[in-house]
Amino acid sequence: MYLRSDAASYYLATSTRFAPLAPLSGNGATRVAIVGGGYAGLNTALGLAERGVRDVTLLECEHLGFGASGRNGGFVFAGYSLGEQALLAALGEARARAWYKRTIDAVELVRRRVTQYRIACDAVDAGVYWTNWFRDPEVLRSRQDLLARHFGEQWEWVPHERLRELVRSERYSDALYERNALHLHPLNYANGIARAAVEQGVRIHEGTPALRLERRGAGWRVHTPDGSLDAEIVVLACGGYLAGLDRRVDRAVLPIATYVMATEPLGAERFAACFGTRAAIYDTRFAFDYYRPLNDTRVLWGGRISIRDREPMDVARILKRDLLEVFPQLHDVRIDYAWSGLMSYARHQMPQLGTRGDGLWWIQAFGGHGVSSTAALGEVLAAAIAEQDPCWRELAGFGLVESFRPLGFLGAEASYLWYRFKDWYKERGER
Repeated sequence: MYLRSDAASYYLATSTRFAPLAPLSGNGATRVAIVGGGYAGLNTALGLAERGVRDVTLLECEHLGFGASGRNGGFVFAGYSLGEQALLAALGEARARAWYKRTIDAVELVRRRVTQYRIACDAVDAGVYWTNWFRDPEVLRSRQDLLARHFGEQWEWVPHERLRELVRSERYSDALYERNALHLHPLNYANGIARAAVEQGVRIHEGTPALRLERRGAGWRVHTPDGSLDAEIVVLACGGYLAGLDRRVDRAVLPIATYVMATEPLGAERFAACFGTRAAIYDTRFAFDYYRPLNDTRVLWGGRISIRDREPMDVARILKRDLLEVFPQLHDVRIDYAWSGLMSYARHQMPQLGTRGDGLWWIQAFGGHGVSSTAALGEVLAAAIAEQDPCWRELAGFGLVESFRPLGFLGAEASYLWYRFKDWYKERGER
């Protein structure tokens, strides 16, 4: 096993960035300061600008999309890390349907912004297949029925014979097809959102860690290595890469790693031996694989969650083994890129959006379902700041719950291993 490239990721190696955005220098002032240049911060900034609030400054410690926003699988579909059944139980049917619909609308918002702002992010609007790893079709039937009855969503049944034409693997039985989904180059999408925000007056500074927050009268001062920024409102949007600015906000999430790799280009013949679709794919296990064909005939493959942020060679070794369980015909494929990254999870598996009422806001904990939900919640937060829209309060039940680090990491790892065992045991029983 070897990697062709030592680039940090396929996305970094193929990104189309605009000119680097200079670090903050000197002392400045702004109405809204956003800490974190991932999807949560960028969508909030653009949402504010689109509502006429352009006195916004965003600070990013590294480069835009450095965290999960620039490293993820690139899937854009509705929903939250908390599944639909649990969402119903937590919110009741009317509220659960309304908040689920926000992510449905957010998929359309992503489409619109890609077109409106001419974001070159290799978007493929071909839906996503949820493929059944097991022979028992009940897991598909029950979710299909739940989505139709409670959320008004019609996912198409894909029988085994048809699925074999689309995904040329013996691994799966049947599948469900969600048409309202797409996939894209996540780092180029982040850069495109940033460009759109900058063009509307938002100021963005890369290479600018926020070192300390200080209360100054009715507002805040954000201290950085080479200056400071006074703001009426501060938004913490740091995801799994914690800024250390507010202990309660940081302690409410677990930074959990996931792994991704990209193969060499397969070429037309080998590509056709694996895929008869351009759609994205993930399976029904708790510890599922997720993957998608890229425009240059590579396969981008992701999976696993862990408390360990592994080295690229280890990621490639682990994920290639997973790949060959599905596509043994790719036994000799070369892995060109492999990487890992940190996502932020809350114990309740829902995003955390809120404020203490003193101008300090937070938006985090998207738990691996962030491309659409950051767009949805960025809109909610922007409306709260720009228009005093109170709908964010409906998420108050999903607040800043203590993650109990470091014991929380052990709990997360134990839960993951338990669910992997259940997947294995079910598969073994079917054999």
